[in-house]
Amino acid sequence: MSAPVTVIVMAKECVPGRVKTRLHPPFTLEEAAGLAAASLADTLDAVAGTGLPAVLCVQGEVAAPAGMRAVPQAEGPLDERIAAAVDACAGRVLLIGMDTPQVDPRMLRRIADEWPDDVDAWFGPASDGGFWLLGLGDARPGLPGRRGDLVRGVPMSRSDTGRVQRRRLIDAGLRVADAPALTDVDDLASLRTVGPLLPVRSRLARLLAESAALSETGGAS
Repeated sequence: MSAPVTVIVMAKECVPGRVKTRLHPPFTLEEAAGLAAASLADTLDAVAGTGLPAVLCVQGEVAAPAGMRAVPQAEGPLDERIAAAVDACAGRVLLIGMDTPQVDPRMLRRIADEWPDDVDAWFGPASDGGFWLLGLGDARPGLPGRRGDLVRGVPMSRSDTGRVQRRRLIDAGLRVADAPALTDVDDLASLRTVGPLLPVRSRLARLLAESAALSETGGAS
């Protein structure tokens, strides 16, 4: 029986002016940071709901939920930080960020439980051209010695990041399966797209329901 899949959540402390700055305006920097914190909390709830072992890989100070281990992110650009997180974790991993609070824990659990033997990697594209999920299996002969090398050097936060990352996996000889595309919450348009997909009791949904700034710009849908 194979070891359980570990979920890695890449996150950062939600400090005003350092997170979700593209939501300002219409939100204040403090409100944008609050939305980021709610998105992170909902993401962590979803991960906890999978029942899988999980690691919170964080920049700054973020309290990890009970049963989830927190570790600091490595120094350097995002590709290096993702690579270091993957290298530090043994066995199969599913790496996600904090910007898709609508993620379904049942989907993550299905990917983990039904990971076919002929799939080396999972790739979840994001609607902005990036990716929201990167799943990597155990190393096998012919693949890079460090799985993080599959990410190092991939240009991040660009409209072609996802395409370049998926091509990197293919060019390394990995057999890739695709997860459903999701929308990252980055700006007002994406927030409006994600809002209706959130569970009504989620923290972000409650904040949006109470948001004067959002209602003044046309609502969440």
